[in-house]
Amino acid sequence: MSVTPQAARPATRPAPAFRGRIGRDARSGHYAVPGRYRLHLSTACPQGLAIAVTHSLLGIGDSCPVTFLPAVPDGPDGGHSALRPLYDASAHRHPGPALAPVLSDGWSGRIVSTHAPDITRDLDRHFGDGRAALYPCGSADADADPWNDVEAVERLCARGVEEAAQRAGRADGDPAERAGALDVLFRALDELEHRLRDHDHVAGPRLTAADVTLWVTLVQLDTVHRHHLDARAVHRVADHPALWGHARRLTAHPAFGTHLDLAGTARRHQARCRGREAAGAAVPILDWAAHADRARRAGRP
Repeated sequence: MSVTPQAARPATRPAPAFRGRIGRDARSGHYAVPGRYRLHLSTACPQGLAIAVTHSLLGIGDSCPVTFLPAVPDGPDGGHSALRPLYDASAHRHPGPALAPVLSDGWSGRIVSTHAPDITRDLDRHFGDGRAALYPCGSADADADPWNDVEAVERLCARGVEEAAQRAGRADGDPAERAGALDVLFRALDELEHRLRDHDHVAGPRLTAADVTLWVTLVQLDTVHRHHLDARAVHRVADHPALWGHARRLTAHPAFGTHLDLAGTARRHQARCRGREAAGAAVPILDWAAHADRARRAGRP
């Protein structure tokens, strides 16, 4: 069997170096002004992909432009050379790699934030027109309506799907530990399936940031983590028709599918991970390319 990178042991990503926030008050320093800020993203990165989809859903290309970066960072330390001037201007002799995503301030030439969840929330709060608000006011009050809790879905995707799939795919892991991780993964997918069985969206009656997070998580699960699971586990993962049907519909949406870089995601995976493919590599779940093509055709003027 050929040896390819393994999704289960990615290079450790340092904690976000910059956590500035955009505010409404001019006294905050980083206040919202159209054209002041710029995003720097790679859509082969799950965090960059989520921000790109959010940006498109909000329709804020004129007020906050985007610079798209290569799928595989070109710096010797695993960072993007194009971002090095921003990092050096923001922190003298910044010791770590120049990682994306980045929200930069064109007025100061410095970085505002490298923390993806903060970036998406600030874009939604300060640059959207309110009609496509992705973080509904009720989403912060889980006690009032748990079904509408965006953050609960985000936690479930991060811990129950992403982290569990990584642990389950570790070729050098303890068999009992891998089996436990698979149980966590299956329970999370079952809960998400239950949420979507009789609903069009995963956290409430309309599209929210939870749907964006879920879609990006499923893209990673099928295009990256699946390659390191056995065939039986992949069949169990695929046995969630409402969940994968939701992923299919979102991929055909121009704001989602047009940003999907399957080739870039594969190159990034190969560059970052080391390990063996498992039998699940031969069991694709969704034809992402076909649905992304529909999105691109729908998005043409």
